[in-house]
Amino acid sequence: MIDDDPHICKTPNNWWKLDAQQLAKDYSTDIEAGLTNEEVDDRLNQYGHNELKVKKTSNFICFIKQFNNSIIYILAAAAITTLLMHRYSDSIVIGLVIIVNAIIGYVQEKQADDALTKISELLISKNFVIRDGDKLEIDSRDIVIGDLVNLEAGDAVPADIRLISADNFTVQESSLTGESVAVDKTEEPIQSDKLAITDQHNMVFASTMVTTGSALGIVVATAGDTQIGHIQQSVRDVKQQATPLMKNLNSLGFGLSVAILIVAFALFFLGWVTRVYSLPTLLIAIVTMVVGSMPEGLPASTSVVLAMGTRKMTKQNVIVKTLPAVETLGAVDIVNTDKTGTLTKNEMTVTEIVTPSNNYTVTGVGYGDDETGKVAGELQLDGNSFDAHKDEALQWLIDIAGQTTDAELHLEDGRWEMTGEPTDGALTTMYYKLTGSHPETEPIDSLPFDSAIRFSARLVDWHGNNVLMLKGSPATIMQKATDNGVKIDQEYWDREMSAITKQGMRVVALAYQEVEQNVQSIEDITIGAQMHFVGMVGMIDPPRTEVKDSIRQLRQAGVKVKMITGDHPDTAAAIAEQLDLDETIKSITGPEIDDMSDEELKAHIDQYNVFARTTPLNKLRIVNAQQANGHVISMTGDGVNDAPALKQADIGVAMGTKGTEVAKQSADMVLVNDRFTDIVAAVREGRHVFDNINKTIRFLLPTSFAEGMIVVYSILMGQTMPLYPTQLLWINMVSALTIQFAFIFEPPEKGIMLRGPRDVKSGIMSKMDVVEAVYVSLLISGLGMIAYDFFSNMGMSHVVGSTMTLNIIIFGKIFYLFNIRNSFPAISKYFFQNKMAFYIIGILIVLQMGIIYLPFMHSIFHTTSIDLVYGWIIPIIAGIIVLFVTECVKLLRIQYRKTRGKKSQQFN
Repeated sequence: MIDDDPHICKTPNNWWKLDAQQLAKDYSTDIEAGLTNEEVDDRLNQYGHNELKVKKTSNFICFIKQFNNSIIYILAAAAITTLLMHRYSDSIVIGLVIIVNAIIGYVQEKQADDALTKISELLISKNFVIRDGDKLEIDSRDIVIGDLVNLEAGDAVPADIRLISADNFTVQESSLTGESVAVDKTEEPIQSDKLAITDQHNMVFASTMVTTGSALGIVVATAGDTQIGHIQQSVRDVKQQATPLMKNLNSLGFGLSVAILIVAFALFFLGWVTRVYSLPTLLIAIVTMVVGSMPEGLPASTSVVLAMGTRKMTKQNVIVKTLPAVETLGAVDIVNTDKTGTLTKNEMTVTEIVTPSNNYTVTGVGYGDDETGKVAGELQLDGNSFDAHKDEALQWLIDIAGQTTDAELHLEDGRWEMTGEPTDGALTTMYYKLTGSHPETEPIDSLPFDSAIRFSARLVDWHGNNVLMLKGSPATIMQKATDNGVKIDQEYWDREMSAITKQGMRVVALAYQEVEQNVQSIEDITIGAQMHFVGMVGMIDPPRTEVKDSIRQLRQAGVKVKMITGDHPDTAAAIAEQLDLDETIKSITGPEIDDMSDEELKAHIDQYNVFARTTPLNKLRIVNAQQANGHVISMTGDGVNDAPALKQADIGVAMGTKGTEVAKQSADMVLVNDRFTDIVAAVREGRHVFDNINKTIRFLLPTSFAEGMIVVYSILMGQTMPLYPTQLLWINMVSALTIQFAFIFEPPEKGIMLRGPRDVKSGIMSKMDVVEAVYVSLLISGLGMIAYDFFSNMGMSHVVGSTMTLNIIIFGKIFYLFNIRNSFPAISKYFFQNKMAFYIIGILIVLQMGIIYLPFMHSIFHTTSIDLVYGWIIPIIAGIIVLFVTECVKLLRIQYRKTRGKKSQQFN
């Protein structure tokens, strides 16, 4: 901390009370020459660089985390047991499955981290500082406490700075406070012992952006001592939540492990009492049953499905930081989103013009079309194009807008950027849209906007005449006119202004008055005398054109979108209305939330869909209350003020371009191009990923149980096992390499975005899925045992029967795959939709031919060459029986869903 330096006196964060001389004394700096290079080096060595340090998990810890799974624990125990029994091949196979799963998860997480690092490198800023009397441009990370920093329009504020001079200086603080309108700043001390950030008008804060004017200030806090540093600490204090999928998988894995171990102990006790096998043989049989029944491919398959989903999202410019996060958006039922820059473009735009005779509309959203490079839009009257020259007052309004703005628009790396104050940016854009050219101004004199007078003025030479042009508060400008005897239709303008403000717009009035030719200074003009009040413009940070359709799709998918913003409630509600956020818009403000207890907030939170004037603590409480009501929450934002809520949410989604580093570090997912529409794609992919995980589990469990059931039947019937332990391990191994991965290529089913979010409390498998797992495992294992017993009684040798049973299990899996691939009948237009499934089945059959017909495989796996009937026809018939039975059950389920749907419609 800076208090450690004996030469620097750090006040208790009330810098706003100090004047320039006291600041210079307290921070041992010179208000003209700045710090010396020696002082800078000392402070860098003592306090470090001006950067927020992110605690990264070591590669080793990240790798070890991949083994934290109950199924992995059981497999590890099985691997150790087989190793102690000197069954090394078994141990190696099980160990390889465990390690491959860990590597897949580790690689995916590291790739996501690397992608985020590349984005961070694009966000390094530079600033001008005065050191030893010289003005230098340096990296923001090299700025130290006490530095004298010069700020100009377009600069990023690199630290918390107390201003000592400011000229028409405004700062956009939306990243920190959520306010979309730039804040006026001054250098005057403020005599108050306690002051909210939004009221500290002589302070600027790290992560904010200068919009107009220039200023000089002394750095009073860097790195972790800044306001964003404090918020980062609160982010660290929020405990990371396990995703719904991981909770479901851990619960499933634990339940399966316990069930399999109970059966294993019961069978071991039964076998030991009945002495059906010798103790070593019994022990191997039990271990084989555990390994055969345990779906060891589940972690690997789940990781691969998640990895495929992650890769698809990366191609769509969505970076997923952890594998389970890709599925979480598919489970959310509430998307909380920031307004400024997310639902809107963060580009103030004139959309309404009122003159004494007409109300006009200006089309076009934001500064311009990034793709075409054009500032598109036109003037309309009653929905039809209108020529501005037909309305003299309107023509004057356009000219005044062009002559009183300092903002400039330019294309930068394919994106429209504005330098200047947002209000001026809106007027510049309007002028360009309606005239086709950029405004050119050469004022004789200017009066900058001041919050005390609430208007600005320009004296210009207009076609040979001196004209004073004004813009600002309608009430102030009209008052100036009436005070000087100018008649104003007050009732008309008040009515029009009220209509505009009810839409959440900011209203700016424009007027002019002609003055004597010899007047060269605004100070010599009586403002208001013979004034012509030509009209008003309504401007707003408009919704992105594509967002409305995205919200419609999310609502159709059963996902509610709720706006959380620092803006005024009327502005927020107006944007929500334009976006069709919900059937009815109901808003609440941060101060109203502060008056509620946690229990009261939980009871009423679901009534609201717009949260305005919110603080970081408000956002965190909102997310907590929604989660307490059982909702799965996505939080979308770009500012530092969003970070705590981003981390608390089930899935935090940050903006990659305009998002702050703190927000991106707190989030689970980053939208590289800042497009809200990408959330729809992420929700669709999340549901697709869950569907494929569900199918994988529904496939793995019954087919794995079928292998274990072979052992169970043998022990219960006191007969020789038809399958050897190495054969069960072969089935597991070839399945792990081939058929269980067929689902990762399964495309999303039709209507995936027309159903509601999944109920995360019900787990991954429904009751019908559990019933299906039981009867399919009994069916496949039963067919194997029946065929083995029947043909053995007819004189078939054990080795031939064992090889045949091995193929029956394999073909049972193959045909069951076709049943479970989608919710439609197997023989339908969707049969060939997943072509990779056929390639994978082909590889599996080739491997089976190898174990049957290659002589060196016979001794390892106790198989033999077998004829067409026993080796292929009987297993194929068994597979067809499996497909027929499961398809009959599927058709019954389809019919049940249709009947239930019709009854539901009749009821509604």
